[in-house]
Amino acid sequence: MANKSNYKVLLQTNNQNLNKLNEIVLKAIDEEQLLSKKLSNDKLEKPKSFGERLSDQVAQFGGSWRFIIIFSIFLAAWMMLNVFFLKDKGYDPYPFILLNLILSTIAAIQAPVIMMSQNRKEDRDRKRAEDDYMVNLKTEIELRNLHEKIDLLMAEQMKNLFEIQQVQMDKIDELDKKLKDHLKKAQSPQP
Repeated sequence: MANKSNYKVLLQTNNQNLNKLNEIVLKAIDEEQLLSKKLSNDKLEKPKSFGERLSDQVAQFGGSWRFIIIFSIFLAAWMMLNVFFLKDKGYDPYPFILLNLILSTIAAIQAPVIMMSQNRKEDRDRKRAEDDYMVNLKTEIELRNLHEKIDLLMAEQMKNLFEIQQVQMDKIDELDKKLKDHLKKAQSPQP
């Protein structure tokens, strides 16, 4: 009788622990779905306008060695044409006032365009950092859930071990009692 009640208690305890584990798993799945939805919604980026695409291309070209080389060749050709080939008849003689005007205009236009592109890049980087934070947060939650599961399993295992130990001790006591009774009967004189 005692064995059946012990087994019932063990089964009920196991069912309770399985229910707790089930709740932890369901909670983790819900949190993962929320995070997945947030990350997938954030990834949907609006299509860029023509101006945004143009500013990205200008920034990419304006910050390249290709631009530096082409512009250096242009400047050298402009100066050589006006100083050596056209001499005093050049359309932009030595102080190169027209060239300075062109350079100033290019710089005045190129700087804000590059800044617009950099601002968008900064927004993308900020969004990427937020996504990284969310993934790290999810990892932390998963680690906590794993710790909870391990703690629950360890507590259940310890409880089961103590119950098994108690059953074993009861059996040992029972066997000890039977042995003592048997020894008493063997020592008592038989008529």
